[in-house]
Amino acid sequence: MLTRSILLLTGLALCLTAAAQTPQPEATIVECRKIWDEAPHNAFTNLIRFKDAWYCVFREGQGHVSPDGALRVITSADGETWTSAARITSPIADLRDAQITITPDGRLMLSGAAALHQPAAAKHQTMAYFSEDGRTWTKGVPIGDPNVWLWRVTWHKGVAYGIGYATVSDSRLIRLYKSQDGRNFETLVDVLRDKEYSNESSMVFLEDDTCLCLLRRDGDPELNTGLLGRAAPPYTDWTWQDLKVRIGGPCMIQIPDGRFVAAVRLYDNGARTALCWVDPDAGTITEFLTLPSGGDTSYPGMVWPCSGSATTPRTKNAPASISPK
Repeated sequence: MLTRSILLLTGLALCLTAAAQTPQPEATIVECRKIWDEAPHNAFTNLIRFKDAWYCVFREGQGHVSPDGALRVITSADGETWTSAARITSPIADLRDAQITITPDGRLMLSGAAALHQPAAAKHQTMAYFSEDGRTWTKGVPIGDPNVWLWRVTWHKGVAYGIGYATVSDSRLIRLYKSQDGRNFETLVDVLRDKEYSNESSMVFLEDDTCLCLLRRDGDPELNTGLLGRAAPPYTDWTWQDLKVRIGGPCMIQIPDGRFVAAVRLYDNGARTALCWVDPDAGTITEFLTLPSGGDTSYPGMVWPCSGSATTPRTKNAPASISPK
């Protein structure tokens, strides 16, 4: 069986000094290397910087879908040497799509969906785990609603927000949640969208508290392009722009010069993971760098470094991106 490994791009150089002259600065990959391949299938990653160390989380198992899915946490002080910090398993579920963030009180929050072994009362239940050191984790806490996959959590001013999508065929809604502690999530918008198969998302909060949401859609060929949503507090009234491009596994950040970078799966001319500029004013997403990838790919995590000038060309300390291959 071919092992699916985790690749780390530690040197993505964005030529930001050229931004005034060119609307789409050049970008090059300085380095790409394998950091994990110990399971037959390793995928669905996220990345964070915590207490002067890197933490990469992902699912590992026998295959893309298999009953033994576990959430693996690996860590590195320098981005080069990686060791396992934890492996979270469930006797009753395939644990999927690890996501990680830092809570306002300085702990790590790991979340993922438990695809419950059938027969069971539900198909999926999103779970959350907490740690002070990345190695010892609490027992899983159910968050959100059964059969609504709360795919990613984003903290803003002490509040956790997340969009969940229905996983049962008779309902295709997405739901917006919020939480004060990461354990108890209340419904903020019961039906954020329906009539289509909207699902994975990435939220970015701006300085004026506006929230932008990059949203994946699948299914009907006329309704399978990505959307960019926008809402002001209290985030109950949203407007949406059709990006006219099909995307998967979205991850979006805002870099210090104000622009928005998204890492997504693109489908035209062959499936691949790519970095794109997102222009909220124009409602566009534009590929500027194809990452080493192909086939069943995507689900990256991105981190902008904590130090350095936003106008300095990046080399070793450039935005780090995790991407499976």
